[in-house]
Amino acid sequence: MASPSPGYSITLRVQAPSSFTATTELAAAVGAVGASITALDVVESYHDRIVVDVSCNTTDATHGEQVRDALDKLDGVNVRHVNDRTFLLHQGGKLEVTPKVALRNRDDLSRAYTPGVARVCLAIAENPELARNLTIKRNTIAVVTDGTAVLGLGNIGPAAALPVMEGKAALFKQFANVDAWPVCLDTQDTEEIISIVKALAPVYGGVNLEDIAAPRCFEIEKRLRDELDIPVFHDDQHGTAIVVLAALKNALRVVNKKIEDVRIVVAGVGAAGSAIVQLLQAQGAKNIVACGRNGAIHSGETYTDEHRQWLAENTNQEAFSGTLHEAMVGADVFIGVSGPNVLGEEQVKAMAQDSIVFAMANPDPEIDPIIAAKHAAVVATGRSDFPNQINNVLAFPGFFRGLLDAGASDIIPEMLVAAAEAIAARVNDDELNASFIIPSVFDPHVASDVASAVAAAAASSQA
Repeated sequence: MASPSPGYSITLRVQAPSSFTATTELAAAVGAVGASITALDVVESYHDRIVVDVSCNTTDATHGEQVRDALDKLDGVNVRHVNDRTFLLHQGGKLEVTPKVALRNRDDLSRAYTPGVARVCLAIAENPELARNLTIKRNTIAVVTDGTAVLGLGNIGPAAALPVMEGKAALFKQFANVDAWPVCLDTQDTEEIISIVKALAPVYGGVNLEDIAAPRCFEIEKRLRDELDIPVFHDDQHGTAIVVLAALKNALRVVNKKIEDVRIVVAGVGAAGSAIVQLLQAQGAKNIVACGRNGAIHSGETYTDEHRQWLAENTNQEAFSGTLHEAMVGADVFIGVSGPNVLGEEQVKAMAQDSIVFAMANPDPEIDPIIAAKHAAVVATGRSDFPNQINNVLAFPGFFRGLLDAGASDIIPEMLVAAAEAIAARVNDDELNASFIIPSVFDPHVASDVASAVAAAAASSQA
């Protein structure tokens, strides 16, 4: 059974008989069905009864119903109602617009708006570059999606994608003080998306493409990078690749292996997988086998997808043509950006000594991390409830902070490498071990270190 998660946290308002053991009995009933108590708060008290808010983490919605039933079965206990704490957090959205300037009197109004604002408008009309300093463009990016490849949910559309984009914008602000706004587009037409983003671009200092299905995402990113004068970052590709490289650098230190010597198997050849392969190669990886649903991508076949064709021509030098399971035999590193449960214990056991497993599919990884850890020396996932969470939030806030601070107009490979090195360096020699190869997402120095590294790479490229 899966472990209880804050993602399925509930609060039950419960009426119970007034007694010294009432809350203890409630807690015991919740624990007996496998939920994890996080709080017990008495909100009302009378001579004969009390009302208690019982907060707990469950494994899924069905488990929450089991908790409710367990409490209802206690003598004299009645569950009045159940609140899903995740839905409560999203009530009314997670973002708001707050003015940076106070409008206290007519004098303030005359400078922030008419007539004073006209002088600023005319200055920008004469010199459009001034918009970077005199408008929100200086610190604002667009988080753009069409809702076709959302998390592990697939093509759920723009409205259903909005909570994810709001969350992304909140992370930008929380970790790097970057103002971001969701732009969820009700079209899946490549040309329309490119046209709309270009039309919106004057407002923003950068574009973060998010959850757009492959292979369209590649064309959209390439065209926008060519046709806009602001940086365009596809987080599913480049954010993931940055954090994977950072984690792999430190994992290889743990097992005392070098990137140029190891055999790497990558499961998943979509946006993330392709970007990971390219960045690892740029750092010296020589032996990579990328696997799709039908097995290894190899030079013996011709692919209609240009990205798979690139993988066929630039990886898997031995032209191995077997299945993912067969590719795992003797591999030093497994990197999964595919789907749940594609590996079993047998495949990890067949890997080389001191192997590394990054099972990053969310919410369910390619293999249970506990099973993988029986045989692999280092295991990482995309989840927060296991050690070594490979989370893009380590990369994208600081990366855009650096881009905005540098006034960059494009993203170059040196920036991706610099960001990965900055993240990896946050784990020092005294901290490094098999369960700590990547810093916490709440490490307050990560975003600023990444920002500085990206800004420095931008400056070097312009020198």
